[in-house]
Amino acid sequence: MSSPAPAEQNATRCPWPKDDALYIAYHDTEWGVPEYDDRALFEKLILDGFQAGLSWITILRKRDNFRRAFDGFVPDKIARYRPQKIERLMQDAGIVRNRAKIEATVLSARAFLDVMEKGPGFSKLLWNFVDGRPKVNRHRSIAQIPAETAVSRAMSKELAQRGFKFCGPTIVYAFMQATGMVNDHLVTCHWHDVVAKLGQRGRG
Repeated sequence: MSSPAPAEQNATRCPWPKDDALYIAYHDTEWGVPEYDDRALFEKLILDGFQAGLSWITILRKRDNFRRAFDGFVPDKIARYRPQKIERLMQDAGIVRNRAKIEATVLSARAFLDVMEKGPGFSKLLWNFVDGRPKVNRHRSIAQIPAETAVSRAMSKELAQRGFKFCGPTIVYAFMQATGMVNDHLVTCHWHDVVAKLGQRGRG
């Protein structure tokens, strides 16, 4: 799915990026844009797992380092990681050095390959929870946005049963927001309607 065109400098946006240029760029070009690519969805789920207990901007600033360290988040490669690779990752100051999360990434990569091999495919599995189309919310304040929903709880349960790790309902809801399964841009945000239009055609 292509990203929306850059906004005018004075465009109204959600308040959470504040004045951080990297965060603004992420908000304006990625957050809420429907993502249907299997590998890209895997990367986003893993990074949201690493976010647990941290802020997203911390992960965003390290994202390029994560991509380098984890071989571009190619599940085939990650699934074959051995203890020596995990130890090297634990020494990599460019990422979040959390052994449980690193080892969980390997297990999640193996679960991903199982879903791809046996069906229904990672993207289809996830998007089926919203019937293939983004849910467009109409929140007017950050306080109205939930931390989790019935759908994120159901998706979390399914992922956990399939062997994915660090996929609790709150992590999964943040993932759904990031990948456009739900449009949680505030209605006052310039991007609410832009992202809604991007999602109208649903999954190809």
